[in-house]
Amino acid sequence: MSLRPALPRSNALRDANTVCLRCWKKFIRAPPTTRHPFSSISSHKQGAIAVGKSRTSFRKDYFWANSVLKETFGQSRRELQSSIAAIRAEAGQQAKGDNATAKAAEEEMLPHRRRKRVKELSAEDAHSAYPIPLDASSKLANISSTLPQRSLKRILTTYLSLSKPRLSFLVVLTATAAYSLYPVPQLLAPAATATPSLSTLTLFFLTSGTALCSASANAFNMLMEPKFDAQMSRTRNRPLVRKLISPRGAIIFAVACGLAGTGALYYGVNPTTAFLGAANIVLYAGVYTPMKRMSVLNTWVGAIVGGIPPLMGWTAAASQYAHDGTWEELLFGEGSTGGWLCAGLLFAWQFPHFNSLSWAIRDEYKNAGYRMLCWVNPAQNGRVALRYAILMFPVCIGLSYCDVTDWSFVVTSSAINGWMALKAWQFYKAEGHKGTARGLFWASVWHLPIVMVLAMAQKKGLGERLYRSIFGYADIDEGDLYYEVGDFGEEEEHRVAVEVAAEGMEKP
Repeated sequence: MSLRPALPRSNALRDANTVCLRCWKKFIRAPPTTRHPFSSISSHKQGAIAVGKSRTSFRKDYFWANSVLKETFGQSRRELQSSIAAIRAEAGQQAKGDNATAKAAEEEMLPHRRRKRVKELSAEDAHSAYPIPLDASSKLANISSTLPQRSLKRILTTYLSLSKPRLSFLVVLTATAAYSLYPVPQLLAPAATATPSLSTLTLFFLTSGTALCSASANAFNMLMEPKFDAQMSRTRNRPLVRKLISPRGAIIFAVACGLAGTGALYYGVNPTTAFLGAANIVLYAGVYTPMKRMSVLNTWVGAIVGGIPPLMGWTAAASQYAHDGTWEELLFGEGSTGGWLCAGLLFAWQFPHFNSLSWAIRDEYKNAGYRMLCWVNPAQNGRVALRYAILMFPVCIGLSYCDVTDWSFVVTSSAINGWMALKAWQFYKAEGHKGTARGLFWASVWHLPIVMVLAMAQKKGLGERLYRSIFGYADIDEGDLYYEVGDFGEEEEHRVAVEVAAEGMEKP
């Protein structure tokens, strides 16, 4: 049974003591300019109105017996506003006091500690504002823009930003690591003073030529997409976007670096390595860059580009021991498996690295029109990262199986690969959320240099040579140095006979 009498609008009472608590509470909460008399409340919102002093009428004193209700609803709006203002003023004074205390503490700091604190705070702000490290080219472009016009330092900084120095350094590092991993026959020589005969001059031409080829490919890449770089926060400060250099100047730089890099590899290393360097420029600038806006397969093409530099380092070392030095012998001859395994390691590593990096800026890739798995198919993006993280286990085992590294490398590399696979699994299960994308990205950043250093430290025969140089060599029995002619076998006897005959023919 309803307590609301069906009273006409004209008969509504204006006395607050005869209105229900709910309507009275609404009235006092409303701003003064919008308050209406109780007669303006619609009939279906009117409370139970008691006439006179009936049993159903309640005065507000009836509710004020409850202290909570009295504190909440018993004050007028002006009193409530004044109390709120007092609370805010007290909070403001406390905040001022805290700021003053913090400022005084900062002033008391030593100057170098104050500068360190400022750097930490700025780093934290950048870290929270952006999920991945900023592009090195953008940083250099910012520095270049602050330098005087036409100064030599500004020109050099601008051209350096065109080369993407961080990426170029990684390319050179992988080529150098593969060069040092090539099995050298003299590594197990019995003389403690014998050194591996890889040429330092060849290494110089390899690193400089590879760096120039990488700079050329990166400059061509920037030339082809300044319009799209401007739409992404990570690349919008690149030199061509900010017009710090003209497209003509960038083209001259790219062509000059390409010719100089390929020439250094051709004349200082070998034609096969030079061909691989030139092919990398064409693949990166001519295939990978335009393909980014066409198909998600661009990531696989980019992974091939990343796998070529280790193969370049391997062919550079192999040419020093090749019989003919042809491209078939260097790329597909005996002992070339190690080079392909090094290339496979870099190929597989790029998927967990790039898939986690791209996930953090997937909206920017989408808005710029780049077709990446991170937004086209997020589930497949995680699966691909996990699949290639697991693939690195057999690749590292293959390096030991092919006598490139010792078998101890299987144990040490498996620990690092397991860490990467765990992060990739978490990335796959959470589809990049809950910080798993950042975790996989930083795991990939540390994974590659650690695995490369472990492979070089555990190169086949290096540990044994170190042991022999410390503890000496076992005594050799002189009797073991004598042998019978029949001990060689028929094939060896035939070879010796041919050599003796050839020497006899050469004598006059």
